[in-house]
Amino acid sequence: MRGDVDPAGLGVCDAHDHLFLRSPRLPGEELDDPAAAETVLRDFAAAGGQAFVQWTPHGMGRGAHVLADLSRATGVHVVAATGLHQAVHYEPTALAALYDGLAERLTAELTAGLPGAPAGVRAGLIKVAGDYHGLDGHTRRVMQAAAEAHHATGAPIAVHHELGTAAPDVLDLLCGRYGVPPQRVILGHLNRLPDLRLHRDVAASGAYVALDGPSRAHHATDHHLFDTVAALVEAGHAPQLLLGADTTTRSARHTPGPVHLLTALAPRLARAFGPELPARLLKANPARAFGVEWRS
Repeated sequence: MRGDVDPAGLGVCDAHDHLFLRSPRLPGEELDDPAAAETVLRDFAAAGGQAFVQWTPHGMGRGAHVLADLSRATGVHVVAATGLHQAVHYEPTALAALYDGLAERLTAELTAGLPGAPAGVRAGLIKVAGDYHGLDGHTRRVMQAAAEAHHATGAPIAVHHELGTAAPDVLDLLCGRYGVPPQRVILGHLNRLPDLRLHRDVAASGAYVALDGPSRAHHATDHHLFDTVAALVEAGHAPQLLLGADTTTRSARHTPGPVHLLTALAPRLARAFGPELPARLLKANPARAFGVEWRS
């Protein structure tokens, strides 16, 4: 949010999280407090964190007007998103108005700037979402627009997978039909479905796998996360793994969150695999995954 960053300077990264988010599906759980967001970033920085990738897309209260100020105040790089989530996260009338010219809107947010943000504050990734074990018409329409915006800009596409499902469908659509290179696709939430064979199969495509869990106490994440990492590392996919906390609700701010990645998970990975692995997952891999050679 302080302008383009050399990928080598991104630093230790929470690759999937949220400082701000609102949805009609989460009444009373809005993340909308700049002071609370600043505390999150300061705590993360104190633990050694240097970059925070917010996957909150267009129309979900992403806090574009304050992200740059928060980044400057805390010293943490903040990467913002464009894109759209599942249809259920929007009012129907508002969603219908977004479809026309969607690819151009996404491209503009990646190149010209985010609406409501200070001049020069742009998105750095495109967020889209699959559905539970499939892709509906809304999802397909959004993914087509996301692919067009990727081809226009080079920006990566980050994907929410509902309870970890439909990753093969997403890869078939984005990469097979629309020609997005798998290395520009980041598959999120796969560890919510503890199917290690599926994880290895989709990682074999070359796509990045974002594993998130510390803010999701009600999902099968933390107690499968280490086995998932171990299985993918042993299969040779360590260069594709990313770690994130994915805090989406006000209540979840009371769980360990992004600090847990650095104070608990990283030391455990280091003990099991050596100190080079957490450095790869938290620093080297995000630098490649989110690095962009901008085309426009």
